[in-house]
Amino acid sequence: MTSIALAPDTGTETGTGTGTVPAPLPIDLLRQFDVPGPRYTSYPTADCFVESFGENDYVRALAQRRAAGPEAPPLSLYVHIPFCESLCYYCACNKIVTRHREWGRQYLAYLAREVELQVAQLGRSATVSHLHLGGGSPTFLDDAELGELMALLHRAFAFVPGGERSIEIDPRTVDAQRLSNLAALGFNRLSFGVQDFDPAVQEAVHRIQPASQVFALMDEARSLGFESINVDLIYGLPRQNDASFERTLAQVCELRPDRIALYAYAHLPERFKPQRRIHAEELPDAAARVRMLANAIARLTGAGYVYIGMDHFALPDDPLAVAKKQGRLHRDFQGYGTRPEGDLIALGVSGIGRVGATYSQNAKSLDDYRALLDQGRLPVVRGLALSRDDLLRREVIMALMCRGRLDFDAIGEAFAVDFRRYFATEFAALGPLVADGLVRLSDHGLAVTEEGWFLVRAVAMVFDRHCRANRTRFSRVV
Repeated sequence: MTSIALAPDTGTETGTGTGTVPAPLPIDLLRQFDVPGPRYTSYPTADCFVESFGENDYVRALAQRRAAGPEAPPLSLYVHIPFCESLCYYCACNKIVTRHREWGRQYLAYLAREVELQVAQLGRSATVSHLHLGGGSPTFLDDAELGELMALLHRAFAFVPGGERSIEIDPRTVDAQRLSNLAALGFNRLSFGVQDFDPAVQEAVHRIQPASQVFALMDEARSLGFESINVDLIYGLPRQNDASFERTLAQVCELRPDRIALYAYAHLPERFKPQRRIHAEELPDAAARVRMLANAIARLTGAGYVYIGMDHFALPDDPLAVAKKQGRLHRDFQGYGTRPEGDLIALGVSGIGRVGATYSQNAKSLDDYRALLDQGRLPVVRGLALSRDDLLRREVIMALMCRGRLDFDAIGEAFAVDFRRYFATEFAALGPLVADGLVRLSDHGLAVTEEGWFLVRAVAMVFDRHCRANRTRFSRVV
């Protein structure tokens, strides 16, 4: 049976916390768990949101937060900029492909309306610790427009000094001067969308960007003092193979970003129209996809990266790796992070937020988003008020995803349940995972093993009441 050797894990968030070198992870085991499953940036996941949750429900959640006064923890802000200049065929994001540059300024005017409606409920100068601009391509906005956006946010909210200010970047849309301007606007973290350096793969997904361009931008970003730089990669793309992806990984290791996000491509052309331009016969098969993942894990951990969880890697001194070692990881709609769990205000088309025990999502189309704001309404069109069972299972799943362990007594006491009795069905389902060496059970807790950490989504899925009905909507676990 073919195996890969994994680098030592010096963290304490998994059940062992020994820092010893884990046993090889069999490729056959990865293949066994090559099934669809949620990414758990929330629980319940966004496919559970309902349209019966609307603006009034969201306003009530904001009012409850405002009533907490100074005791309320700092907010996070997410701003969705949906525009892209060109179409990437693999993309499943909510985006609008256009070369009409004036659309950006029009969008800013609507964002300003939404911010004012939020402030009317939250109160002006609510404290913000984290800001993230995503898309689409936030750098579709020019420097002046990004400056207007930041000024708008600073007028409405009180930003904590030294907090995270991150932005997603399409390397094809920036140069050295633009990076300098982003630093001047206060951004301290960058995420470069790379996906793959191989020219044939780039051609197949309609995203041509030479490696030399990314290397030059990385050098410039470092000289400007950005605190952390992330690179996004995707495996399972058309025309990828073991050798081509190994070359990309070698280049990324030479590039040496602070963080790497390694995503599995989910080919769902029935849901995402751009993917219909991808030729299915050019996609690597399941066996090749699993090999690419196995090789990537070995290559990146061998190059000194800490495996954070799921699809995240970081250098040992990066705050994400430090948080993992100290058991302080958290997970939200942007993936793994270091901020404590708290409220997230989402602005813009399709933005998903979390306030208290609720999730909410803005209108997905630009027309619907603008129409609601034209009526003076917050553009929330669906969401979810979490039940007691949802809150309990969220605690369990996030503990698994972020710390790799469960304390049955502590969780049972917090939610006034007998943990083993409440999750009797789930305990029965854990049997195969125990047999495969992915988890260990004791009388008082569950621990994800160092090998199981690479398949933690599969462990979390055992406790997910919602995904049992329909897993086909999700990406694959590996």
